[in-house]
Amino acid sequence: MNNPWQEAQKQFDNAAETLGLEDWLCLLLREPERVVIVSVPLFLDDGRFVVFEGYRSQHNRFRGPAKGGIRYHENVTIDEVKALSMWMTWKCAVMNIPFGGGKGGIKCNPKNLSSSEIERMTRRYISEIACIIGPGKDVPAPDVNTNAQTMAWIMDTYSTLSGDYSPAVVTGKPIEIGGSEGRNQATGRGVYFTILNYYKHTKQSISNKKIVIQGFGNAGQHAALLLEKEGFDIIGISDSTGTIYNPNGIDIEKLIHVKNKTKSIVNYQDAEKLSNNELLEIKTDILIPAALESTITIENADKIQANLICEAANGPVTTDADKILEDKKIIVIPDILANAGGVTVSYFEWVQNLQSYYWSEEEINNKLELLMAKAFSNVILTAEKKHTSLRTAALMIAIKRVALAAKLRGIYP
Repeated sequence: MNNPWQEAQKQFDNAAETLGLEDWLCLLLREPERVVIVSVPLFLDDGRFVVFEGYRSQHNRFRGPAKGGIRYHENVTIDEVKALSMWMTWKCAVMNIPFGGGKGGIKCNPKNLSSSEIERMTRRYISEIACIIGPGKDVPAPDVNTNAQTMAWIMDTYSTLSGDYSPAVVTGKPIEIGGSEGRNQATGRGVYFTILNYYKHTKQSISNKKIVIQGFGNAGQHAALLLEKEGFDIIGISDSTGTIYNPNGIDIEKLIHVKNKTKSIVNYQDAEKLSNNELLEIKTDILIPAALESTITIENADKIQANLICEAANGPVTTDADKILEDKKIIVIPDILANAGGVTVSYFEWVQNLQSYYWSEEEINNKLELLMAKAFSNVILTAEKKHTSLRTAALMIAIKRVALAAKLRGIYP
């Protein structure tokens, strides 16, 4: 299994070398500012007692408070959250929004926990990290196996501990307690805008373009809905239970209904069933990895038959796989650009919370579209000018912005 932290550092090293970054800045930016490990004790509903391990990594806060999700998953590791926090730093910088990178998680299997157990676990975890989070310090958000309800518990716990009503401590909340219109669809919508921007820039038609999506959670579902409506054919989709394939296209609304009802996409009737490994071998115009990190590796990259990869997940392509894809002339739109819609609308939510003034969904979507287009243009023009991949170009832009902030602020004391 690839180590995501090593992958994140390799990506940084490659971009920093291309950028000609000074040695002291390389040393400073390739390590997180702070990583916290906490015990999360919990009495289960049946009276049994367990202790989970929780993490929060703050990679960099030179440009603003740390920003990043909290995930509940049995494979969460300290190296994973460190890598994800670094990618969040670059993501916020490439979008030019005033946040640094953070990430957190609890090593557990939430599918084995009741709602009340998850609530108690969440509140205890937040009580342990409350001293390092806050509207001007570190602003969490939903991630794998967490949602708006989880964020509501976090906001309430922090507000109770601080004695202040603090909706800006977390984003991705329910709209009724300070959440933003358009936040739930934002990551998928950002992927959608990115793909449209790519075809617009390259002056290619989107007619009859086919898409395969690896992962059918929040980002995968909303990207699929929007792309299908635009006229793309979604021909292959996978989730943790299996893969379905129909060369004539899959009805996304129908598939979402099946998944919500049965918890699996494989119960969709109008498609062939494949293994998850076979998904990457489907010949397609676009592949959207929307699952977990390191799913496209040196072992399977050569089997990919897509012309374009748009990373909806964080870190789905390893550094070694990147080289194989580049040799095959497969274009990769990197995660720190492609899936930045979520953190951008999280920024909008944070701003709205701070000023207690809220925007309509139309305003949110319009603002997101403008920022995604501007960031995409900066990245692709840099790639063309410097003769680099889109990933290296995006990282160069992001690292340069963070490095400049570090220079201006200096090192205390």
